[in-house]
Amino acid sequence: MSAFFPTRRRFLAASASAAALTVLPLGGVPLGGTQSGRAWAQEPVRGGRLVVAGDSEPTNLNPAIVASNGVFFVASKVIEPLAEQSYGGTDGLEPRLATSWEGSEDGLSVTFRLREGVSWHDGKPFTAADVAFSALEVWKKLQNLGRVVFRNLETVETPDDHTAIFKFSAPTPFQLIRNALPVVTSVLPAHLYRDTDIARNPANQKLVGTGPFVFAEHRPGEYFLLRRNENYWKKGEPLLDEIVYQFLPDRAAAGNALEAEEIHLAAFSAVPLADLDRISQVPGLKVHANGYEGLTYQLVVEINHRRKELADLKVRQAIAHAIDRDFVVKTIFLGYAKPAFGPIPATDPTFFEPDLPRAAFDPARAEALLDEAGYKRGDGGTRFALRLLPAPFFNETKQFGDYLRQALAKIGIDAQIVGNDTPAHLKAVYTDHDFDIAVATPVYRSDPAISTTILFQSGLPAGVPFSNQYGFADQPIDALIDQAAAEIDGARRAGLYRQLQKEVAQKLPLINVADFSFITVARDTVRNVSDNPRWAVSNWSNVWIAG
Repeated sequence: MSAFFPTRRRFLAASASAAALTVLPLGGVPLGGTQSGRAWAQEPVRGGRLVVAGDSEPTNLNPAIVASNGVFFVASKVIEPLAEQSYGGTDGLEPRLATSWEGSEDGLSVTFRLREGVSWHDGKPFTAADVAFSALEVWKKLQNLGRVVFRNLETVETPDDHTAIFKFSAPTPFQLIRNALPVVTSVLPAHLYRDTDIARNPANQKLVGTGPFVFAEHRPGEYFLLRRNENYWKKGEPLLDEIVYQFLPDRAAAGNALEAEEIHLAAFSAVPLADLDRISQVPGLKVHANGYEGLTYQLVVEINHRRKELADLKVRQAIAHAIDRDFVVKTIFLGYAKPAFGPIPATDPTFFEPDLPRAAFDPARAEALLDEAGYKRGDGGTRFALRLLPAPFFNETKQFGDYLRQALAKIGIDAQIVGNDTPAHLKAVYTDHDFDIAVATPVYRSDPAISTTILFQSGLPAGVPFSNQYGFADQPIDALIDQAAAEIDGARRAGLYRQLQKEVAQKLPLINVADFSFITVARDTVRNVSDNPRWAVSNWSNVWIAG
């Protein structure tokens, strides 16, 4: 493993040229810089290299196809959406490649006015043709989330180079399209993708976009390197010369690298929660708990309803009563989470339903329900056994898997943990259905139709991650999902989703345990950290380093 560490005092002023990249072992000369002169000036400083703890190495880095945070973390600096989330913008949005958007009253069209004077990194002009191609050929056909949002998209009219009119075959809520813009509308260069095998195009790894940074290099197991786009459409930005995503040996290494001044920033709780109290006391480091409001993760227990015992509602209720959510929040998440009883988090007041049935922690009630269901304890005290697959994504999911095994043992269920790496876990749960219960972390993305209803809707094909691969089918729930998908009145649509939450909380197709987000730890010289609700997966064009 190698690292981008020049001398301590020259690091932040390193140029963008390849000659400036010095490779030294991790733990070599740390980064830094003088605290004199302009180091603490309030005016943004142009230049410097930002070194970030790498999160993952996706096999497909194209966010127009794979709309996931592991992809966005790197790709969002290169490939831009039509709009991004904002703390202060209208409807919580800030323009990117679109400057305005307007939905028709009948829900059958949305008109986008596109930004002028924008070029792709290869010099070709950005036009409405790129948006039309991306929407019809990529978002609608290939993207994991876009298939839902744009399922009724029929055509995209382009009356001029800077107007794109989306036409839908059935009424489609403008509220949904608007809420989905930051997540599902990464625009691709049509001239590089048209008449190719889009899913296997080399540009999926060597990205070409319109964003503030240009994809420069990927050395597997070592780093991603992005360089400044000198022709970015926003005057004066980006402020950084380079961003390096440095891959570290493990999560514990991020905290050590920050303390040693070897990296500037670690996002997505790369610094373990157990280390935050100590890290927050280290001079020169700052803990940021905001900047993830648009990325609420949900800790859930997935349930395979094909298993006879789990098809019984009383058994699912018993499992829910066996879980001490307060203990999980305080002990596993160290307070950086909130107990959850339904599929929409309280962070979204538009759709959140607070008045839901709540399965309080009550092991005695759990035991009684299992007895009523006919699953009494045997001679050894065990009622039945289950295969439990904890998602390997985070330390917390694995820790919760261990906790859940112990909690179920107390009520007579022998949960046998099956450990897998990420590809094997995804295949076992979402393609092969080779599990009884699993620990998962779906992401709530600002609208129930983007990535929440897919957890409950029946009839979905196998192989779609974080979807209803549980053998659960319920006609009233399916009907509510279909009705909300066609409801163009925002208030009525919100009401349908509140009703859906009540149905889900009563029928327990899965069990919501906690809603959690992430922490960013950065050197205090890094400015404009966490300044929007999706900061870690936004473009960082205004990020700069004092010193």
